[in-house]
Amino acid sequence: MPNWGGGAKCAACEKTVYHAEEIQCNGRSFHKTCFMCMSCRKGLDSTTVAAHESEIYCKSCYGKKYGPKGYGYGQGAGALSSDPPGQNLDLQSNESKPRPANSSSNGSKISQKFGSSDRCPRCSKAVYAAEKVMGAGKPWHKTCFRCLLCGKSLESTTVTDKDGELYCKVCYAKNFGPKGFGLGNEAMLEERQ
Repeated sequence: MPNWGGGAKCAACEKTVYHAEEIQCNGRSFHKTCFMCMSCRKGLDSTTVAAHESEIYCKSCYGKKYGPKGYGYGQGAGALSSDPPGQNLDLQSNESKPRPANSSSNGSKISQKFGSSDRCPRCSKAVYAAEKVMGAGKPWHKTCFRCLLCGKSLESTTVTDKDGELYCKVCYAKNFGPKGFGLGNEAMLEERQ
């Protein structure tokens, strides 16, 4: 069929690709709808495409087809080894292996690298910057930033604190607010009757 002034031919369907619908990869043109993995048919973009010669794949399928083989690479129970099969089969017990001197120092190195020296007062686990919410002068996980009594999720406008714990304004008022007639104090109501 003649090309009547249209664009290049699509590498997948071989029909004309006009500029408005063109995606280029490895010097070849594709329709946006034809730019998909040759194995799983998932739609691709510039961040998910992996090309091999004239074929395009998603990174997952590319890795399965052309990536390293062996245990841990999603290709069965093979083992990465430079030894011939059947060699070096003598196993050692755990007792003969040297143990690390101080495993907690490794944890603190990781904490320093990722900035997790802060601990959440509610769950005592490390609080990383991406999940940190400040309340009562302490760092909290977003999921732990809840009222101690009712469990309601809190925000900066609804949080109150007492003795290092967080409460919603309603629970704080019921338990720590002023007492008296009109403020929910039963003893005052009984005396007046």
